[in-house]
Amino acid sequence: MATSESPEPSSSSSSKPKFKCRYDIFLSFRGLDTRKKFTDHLYNALKHEGFATFRDDDEIERGEDIKSELRKAIENSRMSVIVLSKNYANSTACLLEVQTILEQCKKSDHFVLPVFYEVDPWEIKEQAKNLDFGRKEVAVEKVKGWSAALKEVASIAGMVSQNQSNG
Repeated sequence: MATSESPEPSSSSSSKPKFKCRYDIFLSFRGLDTRKKFTDHLYNALKHEGFATFRDDDEIERGEDIKSELRKAIENSRMSVIVLSKNYANSTACLLEVQTILEQCKKSDHFVLPVFYEVDPWEIKEQAKNLDFGRKEVAVEKVKGWSAALKEVASIAGMVSQNQSNG
């Protein structure tokens, strides 16, 4: 799949290195909430406009390690669109993606656009305070990291779908 490439020289004053990317956009979303609705429409629109877009069900080969492939895809994308939905924070995989995306933003010029799908940013911040995985055993430090990452993403100006007009 995707391989990490070395930084290319840049004349900009930014201290973050620029990387050659395989994807323009990495889509992060909770499949149960949005895969067959909003995210599917967004993905098709982006592909139609010529954006190389990573979506997990299209790009990961059967038998591959999902976590490492998602990390590679994030590292090899110019930007990420995070579709935050009602149950996004209930998925440890989604929370790991958010954390990885923010790490990539700190070490490169990776850009993130949060899309709040049928939720408000304050709801995501509340979810971040009360992450609950039921009977799953999750290390406290992991939960703290995911909570911080979720709060940070919810604080970024993004798109709030329920406030957008249909025309």
